[in-house]
Amino acid sequence: MQHPAEHSPLGKSSAYVATYSPEQLFPIPRAPKWAELGLSAATLPYRGVDIWNCYELSWLLPSGKPVVAIGEFAIPADSPNIIESKSFKLYLNSLNQSIFASQEALLEVMQRDLSAAAGKLVGVRLRGLDEVTAEGVAMLPGRCVDELDVAIEHYDAPRPELLRRDASRQVEECLHSHLLKSNCPVTGQPDWGSVVVDYSGPALLPESLLAYLVSFRQHADFHEQCVERIFLDLQRLLQPRRLTVYARYVRRGGLDINPYRSTEAFTPDNRRLVRQ
Repeated sequence: MQHPAEHSPLGKSSAYVATYSPEQLFPIPRAPKWAELGLSAATLPYRGVDIWNCYELSWLLPSGKPVVAIGEFAIPADSPNIIESKSFKLYLNSLNQSIFASQEALLEVMQRDLSAAAGKLVGVRLRGLDEVTAEGVAMLPGRCVDELDVAIEHYDAPRPELLRRDASRQVEECLHSHLLKSNCPVTGQPDWGSVVVDYSGPALLPESLLAYLVSFRQHADFHEQCVERIFLDLQRLLQPRRLTVYARYVRRGGLDINPYRSTEAFTPDNRRLVRQ
């Protein structure tokens, strides 16, 4: 079956256009992947956002002087479309030799273009290098499960049957792992990430979480859909009082993608990790 991104620039030779070109953006509908998970736009069991950070953002002032900044883009998790990452990169590159009267003018243009591609209002913020430097590098909350002594056998596809709970114990707990890896569904290139599971409910056996996360290692899917699958598998197992799952992915092409899914209202912590 052809992947929805097959017609995108992903995995193909592309000319890098250096002047403003919003037609570079390639939206991919979320609906087919939601349907694979038994979901629809009307039945999403989470709220969330996909935070993209761009470290290769530049444009020209009216004087011709270039400016660099770090872009932060917040795409709602219930938007009709995701934006294919290479097309996003090509769009951002098209700003390199484009003149904007002010930073506010650039923000307005980017919000308009990205919102049109996503099908819902996208939050856009430009950040100075000093500001991001001052934030430093963050550490993930909770307990890391990566040092647990676990025998691993499955790498080919997500294995929710590996997950185990202890229904006799109710906990408030946060676990994380840096061993999440999946592959791009079009190019086969590896996507590396760190994942956080913060929940309240029956105790999740941490060894089972680690084995489950490693089972994604050869799985082909986009970042957003991997996080949604993890969220749904844990929700089905635990039936928790609350659940938040998010992943911080290593950047490729100057972009990192960080999907957040939660049963609760939340404010994402967008400080970068050491691998970001």
